[in-house]
Amino acid sequence: MEMVKLIINGKEVEVPSGTTILEAAEQMGINIPRLCYMEGLSSAGACRLCVVEVKGARALVASCATAVTPGMEVQTHSPDVMEARRTILELLIANHTPDCLTCEKMGECKLAEYCYEYGVKESSFKGEKHNYPIETSNPFIVRDMNKCILCGKCVRVCDEITGQNVMGFAYRGFNCKPAPFYDDELVESNCVFCGQCVAVCPTGALTEKQMQKKGRRWELERVKTTCPFCGTGCNFDLLVKDNQIVGVASNPTSVVNGYALCVKGRFGWDFVHNEKRIKTPLIKKDGQFVPASWDEALDLIAARFKEIKEKYGPDSFAALSSARCTNEENFLVQKFTRAVMGTNNVDHCART
Repeated sequence: MEMVKLIINGKEVEVPSGTTILEAAEQMGINIPRLCYMEGLSSAGACRLCVVEVKGARALVASCATAVTPGMEVQTHSPDVMEARRTILELLIANHTPDCLTCEKMGECKLAEYCYEYGVKESSFKGEKHNYPIETSNPFIVRDMNKCILCGKCVRVCDEITGQNVMGFAYRGFNCKPAPFYDDELVESNCVFCGQCVAVCPTGALTEKQMQKKGRRWELERVKTTCPFCGTGCNFDLLVKDNQIVGVASNPTSVVNGYALCVKGRFGWDFVHNEKRIKTPLIKKDGQFVPASWDEALDLIAARFKEIKEKYGPDSFAALSSARCTNEENFLVQKFTRAVMGTNNVDHCART
């Protein structure tokens, strides 16, 4: 592999050819702000917040979309760069709804984080502001285009990861915004509500409907777990407050799925606290189900299985497993059926 040497902030670094300036800086532990860039998606260079100074270049360049070259000299936080970033942030908040105190994304909003870091309190650019209606017609996602910064992450993740290509940029200039075809609402489009767009949105433009008013982001404990809906083994973080699940968030460290989840994994968790959920084993006595301990229930099951096998033979027993189990659980079901019950009558319903 061809290697390229360059200098970043006065220090020499060697990286593979094709590496971007942003990636090279990250390898050195240098944090460059970014809003439109995300690992795993194509680089758009749209927000310009990651601009850096390259010696000999006519203007500041977007580090997420510029590959390194031999001998390149880069300054990531020069006075010109810092001033440019502050100006970019002022431009972004010039048409941004100033409701940070009540925004669902507060505590996890990258725009607010960078404004704090760069000391941007208000915009010197005054003019017309958008007044889009907030879309709440679908059961999963709240869309507030007044908070959109046109980073394009929702467009790219829908195309490049989900493969649905639901979103695109509609209109031009001041009226430009990401939207489904014909600027319909999501519920009228072919959106599968996987929520990838919500996971990558850096502001409060896209938020989870189920999590509205359930807690601020810094109040939520993240518990990494495995999705129970199929055997793929996707990981995600449960968002927990006061021992109650209030939402699900992508965990980019997940080996199987990264940011990607389906609609069931991201939004199908509400059964956990459903009042109709059975919370203890039930045994039928005198025609009525009554609560029982786990030991009592398991002893009854074992005794009945043994009685049926001895009376009618192994083939009187069959097991049907589910796509909502993990691979390990499905393995145990077939092992129990074949090794303990002595029959090959085992099937698996993969049609959840």
